[in-house]
Amino acid sequence: MNDRYTIREMIKEEVARIAVKWAELEGWNPGLHDAGCFYAADPHGFFVGELDGRPVGCVSAVRYDDRFGFLGFYIVAPEYRGRGFGLRLFNEALRYMGARNCGGDGVLARIEDYRKLGFKPAYKNRRYQGRGAGGRKIDTALEDIAAADFKRLAAYDGLIFPAKRHAFLKCWISQPDAKGYVMSSGRAVSGCGVVRRCCRGHKIGPLFADGPAAAEKIFDALVSSIPAGEELFFDAPEANPAAIALAERNGMRVVFETMRIYSSAAPAVPMEKVFGVTSFELG
Repeated sequence: MNDRYTIREMIKEEVARIAVKWAELEGWNPGLHDAGCFYAADPHGFFVGELDGRPVGCVSAVRYDDRFGFLGFYIVAPEYRGRGFGLRLFNEALRYMGARNCGGDGVLARIEDYRKLGFKPAYKNRRYQGRGAGGRKIDTALEDIAAADFKRLAAYDGLIFPAKRHAFLKCWISQPDAKGYVMSSGRAVSGCGVVRRCCRGHKIGPLFADGPAAAEKIFDALVSSIPAGEELFFDAPEANPAAIALAERNGMRVVFETMRIYSSAAPAVPMEKVFGVTSFELG
C-alpha cells in the first residue's frame, strides 16, 4: 500500500454513479432512485477509495443517531481486490461510525471475515423472487402512504427500526416509481409497506406490521401495484417465521441470502413486526 491510494467522501452524484452502479454490477439489484434517499440519511457517510485518482472501492457508513449506524456498499472493483484497499475503506467507515453500534448485511461467504473484524452474526435475511399480480382488489382499510400523516408514520417506523430516520423515510415514501400503503387501527398506525422499481423488476421494503393479518393485506396491495408477471423481490428476515411463511405462501422462491451482523449486541428490535427489510444497504 502506498500514498497513491486515498479515501474521501463522495458527493451526492457519486452515490448513484459509483456506489449504486457498482451494487448493480454485483447483482445486488438496488432501486433506481435509491441514491438520493440514501444520501439524505447521512450526506457525509459515503466514501470512495481512489488509486491515482481513479475510484477502486466504496463503502457507506450511515450514522442514524449517536447510538446506531449501518454499513453498506462495501465493494472493491474486481481487478483491485486482494490488495488491502477494501480493508482501509472499511476501517475508515468504522472510524466515522465511532462508538456506535454498526449494523450490516454480509454475504454468507464473508461472515468469518466479519467475525475477525469484531462483528457478530444475528440472523439471516432471505431474498425471495416472485411476480406482480397487477389489478387485484386492494383492501379499503389501506391508505396511500404518500397521503398518510407523516408524523404518525415516522413514529411507527421509530418503534421498529433501531433509530429515527425521518429524512430518509420522507424521501423513501415519495420517490418516483414507488407505491406504498399504511394500515391504521383508530389513529395508531398498525402497518406500512413500500414497493419500488429496481434495476431489475421491483422490490418490497420495508414491510412492517403489528401481525401477520395486517402484513398480508399490505403485501397483497403491494403485489397488486406491480403489473402482472413483472419480477418482484422481497427481503424477509428468518428471525420472523411469519415473514418467511408469507413469502412462501405466495409462491416466492429464495434467490439470495445475507447475514445481519452487528458490531455490538443486536438492538432490541421487535422482529415479529419486521416482515420485509427496508434495504440491505441501509438496514
